[in-house]
Amino acid sequence: MTAQPSPYRVDWVDYGKGICIILVVMMHSTYGYGAMVGGEGWMHNIIEFAKPIRMPDFFLIAGLFLSRTIHGPLADYIDRKVIHFAYFYILWLAIQNVALESELLLADPLAFAALFAKQLVFPSGSLWFLHQLLVFYVLTRILRKVPAMAVLAAAALLHTLFYAGLIETGWSVTDRIANWYVFFFAGYACAPLVFRFAHIAGTRRLLTLAGLAVWGLINWGFVAAGLGEAPVIALGLGMAGAAAIIAVAALLAELNIGNAIRYAGKHSIVIYLTFFVPMKAAEKALGATGLIPDIGFACLTVLAIAVAVPLLIHAVVKDTPLNFLYRRPSLFTLGRWRRKDGGKARIAPAE
Repeated sequence: MTAQPSPYRVDWVDYGKGICIILVVMMHSTYGYGAMVGGEGWMHNIIEFAKPIRMPDFFLIAGLFLSRTIHGPLADYIDRKVIHFAYFYILWLAIQNVALESELLLADPLAFAALFAKQLVFPSGSLWFLHQLLVFYVLTRILRKVPAMAVLAAAALLHTLFYAGLIETGWSVTDRIANWYVFFFAGYACAPLVFRFAHIAGTRRLLTLAGLAVWGLINWGFVAAGLGEAPVIALGLGMAGAAAIIAVAALLAELNIGNAIRYAGKHSIVIYLTFFVPMKAAEKALGATGLIPDIGFACLTVLAIAVAVPLLIHAVVKDTPLNFLYRRPSLFTLGRWRRKDGGKARIAPAE
């Protein structure tokens, strides 16, 4: 997820983001439906395999283009990396709470307001990634003059200590810094290496396929042995998994196949912001009707709905006044107050 549009797009990055957002929605859909019906299906095996991969690659890709803005004017950085994500987090947190906590809103508005205020500091539910991205952008700006390898080493140490059970602050934000910041910072600090690796992976196809096969066996072996979250191993699996997703993305881009995945990646933040409500609706409908008896295929159906509906909603509203759902109005940009036109000419997109 990038904060501003670029003059060009990197195809494999869109593919990578598409794979990541599908894996994230798959996790929520599968766990949610499985818990609702009290069972598990074959989709649970897929998400267990993907557990070491999902968030490392998402955060690594999020940091890839940070070098373009991190040394720029502070006001621009705050606008693009702080206010931008704060706008979408607050807006969609309000929408989700109204949709999912409507009974509380009607019965006790003060309690509803208190819940909302708490979630501004203690993010919960599916939107926590936006909140955490904001924190990572601020933290990286603060650390931008510290030697990159020193920060990367410290972040790797924090990750290891976290999985050793030695870091538990009681605040999800700081715990997630320990858990995921190493991948975000690696995306920022090692971006040239990542792009070089993607180029090689996309052009040397047989070697890449062989490497992916070996990685798949190793990843599955550690997960099956219950070692996927062991200290040091978790870090290794996360980095290897991020490399695997990048390699798959590069292959898809080179072969120009799987355009639905690329489209999902191009609009990944649209899916991320919107998937939760249609997902819950699909879960309840399938759970109540028993229309699809097989839990695995029911979870797959929920996943398809949760990915497709946000894209459909975006296509419908993008040229209407409702586009504020996915494009930040100029009213909420710092540039509006600095330009003579009052900022009426531009709005900041979600991606």
